Amino acid sequence: MKNNVVVVGSQWGDEGKGKIVDWLSSEADVVVRFQGGHNAGHTLVIDKKVFKLRLLPSGIVRKGKISILGNGVVIDPWALLSEIEEIKKQGVDVNPENFMISESASLILPFHQEMDEIREDAAGKGKIGTTRRGIGPCYEDKVGRRSIRVMDLRSESNLDKRLENVLQHHNAIRRGLNKKIFEKNELKKKLLKIAPEILKFAKPVWLKLDQFNNDRKKILFEGAQGILLDVDHGTYPFVTSSNTVPATAATGSGSGPDKINYVLGITKAYTTRVGSGPFPTELENEIGENLGRRGKEFGTVTARKRRCGWFDGVLVRQAIKISGINGIALTKLDVLDELDEIKICVEYELNGKKIGYLPAASEDQFNIKPVYKTFPGWKSKTEGIRSFKDLPDNAKKYIHALEDFIGARISSISTSPEREDTILVEDPFNN
Repeated sequence: MKNNVVVVGSQWGDEGKGKIVDWLSSEADVVVRFQGGHNAGHTLVIDKKVFKLRLLPSGIVRKGKISILGNGVVIDPWALLSEIEEIKKQGVDVNPENFMISESASLILPFHQEMDEIREDAAGKGKIGTTRRGIGPCYEDKVGRRSIRVMDLRSESNLDKRLENVLQHHNAIRRGLNKKIFEKNELKKKLLKIAPEILKFAKPVWLKLDQFNNDRKKILFEGAQGILLDVDHGTYPFVTSSNTVPATAATGSGSGPDKINYVLGITKAYTTRVGSGPFPTELENEIGENLGRRGKEFGTVTARKRRCGWFDGVLVRQAIKISGINGIALTKLDVLDELDEIKICVEYELNGKKIGYLPAASEDQFNIKPVYKTFPGWKSKTEGIRSFKDLPDNAKKYIHALEDFIGARISSISTSPEREDTILVEDPFNN
């Protein structure tokens, strides 16, 4: 039986989805992005060639695959066209046959990015740590029913009305902030100029996906960010502006939940976070520095240094329960090779009481203290190992302990950035 697979990060993002998605896309026929924008960053290493994607689905680098941006994605049209040109220079063909954009996707416009920057600069120590790319303000306009969508580019008169509506809102705010107002005609001119290049990819994606399902195509739904950044279920308010849980694959693409057969959670063998917000297991010491150095923990899009810490089993277990994750793809095991001992957070302490979940209140999230279980390190090289039996005994014990605690099967283990250096336990497409 054919399986459609949703792949998501089970932590705060940056779990190594790029490599796993690339591996899965070799089996998939269609790869769909269903939320987020060009704040996501996926690094793919294929035959020693490095591809850094921001908005384009990971399947775009493979011949014979169809890549789709669903209605749940917010699209900066200029950034998209720039990324297409960039990847074409690397020998990747992007055309209306292998790449589609939902007609209903909302567009990120210049005033969205400016508003993002204004808010972050004004927030001081309370800043969220956004990528300043206008993602949040665009989602706000979407739910406020004033966004410009891809389909609006087809009609100049309609675009004129839609721009008038959204600028009425934004210019009122900008006047209050003593910022220069946006001129409708100037922005309309810029959008009409690029409209033909965007519209040639525009399709009724929901209808295309229905056809693909009827034709029994294997579909891979690709999430951006991680579950702990979900606007409802993450460490609010230090979250992204969209829902990142696997259920969003249905609403963000127009393919029903009955078309999702397997949910794969990408999980790093330790924990990292970019930007502000609570991080119970963060290591602000030599061990944390070592994890960052060995793991090359810098953002693909922003190059920001990632915060590093021990594996937080409580958070991953919670993410699994929230998301209905079927299997875990464990990444970057080799980063732990040099450590004398390794710890897993198994519960929290809050105000003298032990709890087994992340409290909802931000104040509590900052005040919880991790309770650890310690394991001996393996002090030997796992990099490049492709069989579970060849792993050091202590590495096997660590993996089994993770699996037992989080309550999900570990379906694969990654031992280097190379696609081939993967221990496959279970194939999500053929489980």
